[in-house]
Amino acid sequence: MNELKDKVVFITGGSSGIGAATSKLLQQQGAKVFNMSRRAGQEIIESSTYAAYSGDVGNEKEVIAAFEKCIAVFGTVDILVNNAGLGTPTPDLTETDLATYDKMLNTNMRGVFLCCREAMKIMKPKGKGHIVTLISMAGQRTNPTAPIYCASKFGARGLSSGFADQVLKLGIKVTEVNPGPVDSNYWGDRKVPREKFLKVEDVANVIAFVLNQPEYVVIRELNFDNIKFLAG
Repeated sequence: MNELKDKVVFITGGSSGIGAATSKLLQQQGAKVFNMSRRAGQEIIESSTYAAYSGDVGNEKEVIAAFEKCIAVFGTVDILVNNAGLGTPTPDLTETDLATYDKMLNTNMRGVFLCCREAMKIMKPKGKGHIVTLISMAGQRTNPTAPIYCASKFGARGLSSGFADQVLKLGIKVTEVNPGPVDSNYWGDRKVPREKFLKVEDVANVIAFVLNQPEYVVIRELNFDNIKFLAG
């Protein structure tokens, strides 16, 4: 059973990495995808099933404008995928400037809040919808090289969980998706064991799995990792 056929998915950060892989897969499964990202371009499988808007999820006016554009193009929002994320190593907090802190918190927490708020304005009157927030295991275990990134993910996890408690009674599902390390542009040129990391397609498949559950099934939280990474 394909629960995604003709559903409108609003995804953030859908132009590269996990977002692009997810956008492509959901279109293949029959969804219409609206991508809000700083880089709005992406391979379009069918122009009738994809639209893009260039904007920053941490900017309230741009988020509101993006949702208005999605409504103008596709008529509604059935699913929100909060995928946009930003991570910068901060191994020494004494050498970390406030701009670095603000940039990560604005994207990883404020962006989730703003997009959830706007999605709810559309979903609440319908009494149904699904919000998936990509958080990562960094929201559950700290990392000495990225404490601010972890803080933003711990915060996003708390926000998502509390939000779920508010809206489940309205018939709206909220899911936290927590992958371990993923082989993506996040790592830049850092020397990390990419061969032991998840692939972006793995994460896209998990998101699609969550979204393809029957309407009465809600997965509150899903953690997963590459067994090679866990084995050390």
